[in-house]
Amino acid sequence: MKIPAMATVGLAFTPASLLAAQEGGGGLFTVDPGLSVWTIATFLVVLFVLGKFAWGPILGALDAREKGIKDSIDAATQLRQEAKESLEEHRRQLADARRQAQEIVAEGRSAADRLRRDIEEKAREEAERILERTRQEIRRERDVAIEQIRTEAVDLALAAAARILDEKLTEERDRALVKSYLQDIAAPRAEA
Repeated sequence: MKIPAMATVGLAFTPASLLAAQEGGGGLFTVDPGLSVWTIATFLVVLFVLGKFAWGPILGALDAREKGIKDSIDAATQLRQEAKESLEEHRRQLADARRQAQEIVAEGRSAADRLRRDIEEKAREEAERILERTRQEIRRERDVAIEQIRTEAVDLALAAAARILDEKLTEERDRALVKSYLQDIAAPRAEA
């Protein structure tokens, strides 16, 4: 395509120079038909030699360069795409790592809250047990104290009665009589 275009341009100027030579004057642009034929023949021979020997390697070198540039552009595009994908992957991994870190922190807080609640509940339960044991001990001590007071009261009452009556009953009979009397007195309190 390039060779016929150059030949056409070269032939296009030939008739103009021939017309100028016929008008007369042999100036700068005077055309000698014999010289024109030899010029055209030389041009065609040079064109043929260039087309046969030079155009192939030149066009091959240009094609190779074009292919190299295209390959470089394709490689750069591929590298850019890979870099973009790698960046996106790193961003996803970073977001995933942040999400996992937040989940771990949330789980840690939740576990700490559960542990705190468990410890508080166990402390409450232990306090209740201690309080209940203390209440039971107080009740036992109170019952023991009441029993001791009753026993002492019986002993005092018997001693007082013995002095008053100046007669002595048997100790067992005295105790049974006083216990019966105290139970009769304590019964209305228990019912209330």
